[in-house]
Amino acid sequence: MRNIIRCKHCGDTIELKATHDFQLCTRTSVGIDGGLDYLKRIFGSNPAEEHYEELSEYE
Repeated sequence: MRNIIRCKHCGDTIELKATHDFQLCTRTSVGIDGGLDYLKRIFGSNPAEEHYEELSEYE
């Protein structure tokens, strides 16, 4: 499993490697949480597809 997104505002790619990890992009426009246990996204009020590109891989 990979928990990874790309911010459409600043272009940062954020990937979590640990279970209790949380990260924001440089502009703090988007963030991800959940480590390798679950996928949680943090973004503004508009639809998600306006803020980030989903790159996660999981089974």
